[in-house]
Amino acid sequence: MNAKSKYGKKPLEKAEPIELQDEKKPAKKIKRQATQEQLDHPLHGVKLFEILESLVDYYGWKYLADEVKIMCFKVNPTMKVSLKFLRKYKWAREHVEDIYMDMLEDERYQRRQAKRNSKT
Repeated sequence: MNAKSKYGKKPLEKAEPIELQDEKKPAKKIKRQATQEQLDHPLHGVKLFEILESLVDYYGWKYLADEVKIMCFKVNPTMKVSLKFLRKYKWAREHVEDIYMDMLEDERYQRRQAKRNSKT
């Protein structure tokens, strides 16, 4: 068997590594900075878990089931299943966020009224 293998083909030669001199490195990603409008938004930095937890504490599951009308609030409601549903469906999450915003406004109103009543 000369230079050919028993199958009649020449043995493969080792390939030398290709050197790329003009290889470009990927540019560093620039982190986006939040605008002042985004920073001032009441939902900025608030996790969905925190929103749902405070709504359940403030209103309860029954109120949420009546307002949002989804099965995960009506039948055997749990945080895990509700969060999974809210993350999957944007319309439901937005509805829950609107209820949360109303709750924040309601709490602020109650605090203001309490301060006014304590002064008189």
